Amino acid sequence: MGSKLGSDDDVIADINITPFVDIILVVLIIFMVTATTIVKQSIKITLPDAASGEETKSTSLGLTLMASGDLLLDGEKVSVPALKNRLREAKKSGEEVVCLIAAEKSVAHGRVVWLIDLIKSEGIAKFAININKVDAIGPDPATVGEGQAGG
Repeated sequence: MGSKLGSDDDVIADINITPFVDIILVVLIIFMVTATTIVKQSIKITLPDAASGEETKSTSLGLTLMASGDLLLDGEKVSVPALKNRLREAKKSGEEVVCLIAAEKSVAHGRVVWLIDLIKSEGIAKFAININKVDAIGPDPATVGEGQAGG
């Protein structure tokens, strides 16, 4: 007699990897599409070109915003025009200028943004904001909203 075609007792001995390859290709395409989206949303910066690195000298200026509205430069009260002049002088010195900004808790966020904008408008791109690490921890989510409308 001849061989039987399509019998139920045959054992499939080889593995079909075609569906596996199809799934992997779809996953690869998804990663490629999302990777380009992530790159487009990043912050673009221009780094300086240099053949060799050397130690740079920098000037640090401490700026403090007080709750009373006073502005301090390295601990001394200063007016806005005097601060602008001091920032220009520091920039002309040829050294890298870094401004260290500190503000009391009760100072409005907009006032801090104003100071950052003032610093950047004078051509100084590097600044740091001082914080108190103990106070940097966020409030307990269970207690946020107590005593507030809608909470």
